[in-house]
Amino acid sequence: MDHLAPSNVPVYATRDEQQALWERCANRGQPVVAVREATRGYIVRYDLQHLDQQLSPTTLQRLRDRVRSRRPYPTGTDPISETEGVGGEAGPVSGELHTASEDAGRELASHIASFVLDRDNWQ
Repeated sequence: MDHLAPSNVPVYATRDEQQALWERCANRGQPVVAVREATRGYIVRYDLQHLDQQLSPTTLQRLRDRVRSRRPYPTGTDPISETEGVGGEAGPVSGELHTASEDAGRELASHIASFVLDRDNWQ
């Protein structure tokens, strides 16, 4: 599986739901790609730690570039930092990317799933 439709992206709100999702993915040998309902907005999460894998440097840069290209900035200004540019942390093992709505989170999660789910992108 290297694609995840927005409607199939899991959304969770509690620690118990998170733990169940991580266990299910670990048992299937799959990375986690999900949306967490937070106090202020939604957070797209991806995680390969339970698989003892990480994204290759090239894939990670492509993921960051793609996410950054989807973020609007007023009057053509550039974000000051990588974290601001992608709207959160996007690391080789895991990431948390902030969105304003569940729909936006599902869309972003679907978008980055192609990078995270493709085993050819791991090292």
